[in-house]
Amino acid sequence: MAKFKRHTARQLIKLLQRENVKTILEQLAFYKKSHKTDREYQLWQEGIQPKLMQTDAMMISKIKYIHHNPVKRGYVDEASHWRYSSARDYEGIDGLLEIERFW
Repeated sequence: MAKFKRHTARQLIKLLQRENVKTILEQLAFYKKSHKTDREYQLWQEGIQPKLMQTDAMMISKIKYIHHNPVKRGYVDEASHWRYSSARDYEGIDGLLEIERFW
C-alpha cells in the first residue's frame, strides 16, 4: 500500500504541476504535516487501517458508509446524486464506471 500511495501521489502532483492547478497544490501544501520535511505536498492521509471483512453484513455496512460520505459532507442530499459514487449502481442507475456488485 505504501508503494501504491507513493507512486500515485508523485504522479498526481506532477500532473497538477504540469497543468498549473495552483488551488489544489496550495491545499496539498497547507494540509501537509509539519513534521514531513521531505516533501512539499501531502496527497494521502497518513497511515492505513486495514479491516478484515468477515461477513457480508460487515461489507454492506462499509459500502453504505462510503456511499454516505458525500451526504455527510453536505455535497449532495442523497448518495445516488454524487456522480462519482457507486451508490448509483446500487440503486439501478448507471454510474460513470461499470462496477461488479457482489453485495
